[in-house]
Amino acid sequence: MSDRYAIVDLDPADTVAIARIAGLLTAAFPHWLATADEALANVREAFAPDRVSLVARSGDEVLGWVGGIADYSHAWELHPLVMREDARGMGVGRALVTALEARARERGALTLYLGTDDDGPAPRTSAGGVDLFPDPLAHAARLASFGHPVGFYRALGFTVVGLIPDANGPGKPDILMAKRL
Repeated sequence: MSDRYAIVDLDPADTVAIARIAGLLTAAFPHWLATADEALANVREAFAPDRVSLVARSGDEVLGWVGGIADYSHAWELHPLVMREDARGMGVGRALVTALEARARERGALTLYLGTDDDGPAPRTSAGGVDLFPDPLAHAARLASFGHPVGFYRALGFTVVGLIPDANGPGKPDILMAKRL
């Protein structure tokens, strides 16, 4: 918690915050959640018993949101993390991920993992725009970031654990990252 914002559970009855988060999702991930209805459905899914949904708030303002999914007996997926553009660089994303880690740990998780795509019009990692076969793990071992979120996640202690070549089309991989909790 900061004196500028608080990390709290997203209230399923807070339709204003849910709508704001849906707007953040469609703006940040138009290729994934192209409509407001798709984004709203995604946020509502985050209230399932096997999930965690945390929001960063400054008063009534939504600064960011993170979801967590209990996918395995001892591993949780961070999915998704979205920030308001003007809230980046303030430590809000770090605080959201740290709070999610604590919640997952409380529920028995040993590992937190995520996928982060390099699927923009221009590659933002050394794995984007190239044929990763026949040895995707060699590319993963030397992955470089050019302003991609992989750098943010590395700063939080995540490690590249694999690549899914062409996950989002030719030359557009999903970068798998994980950390021990």
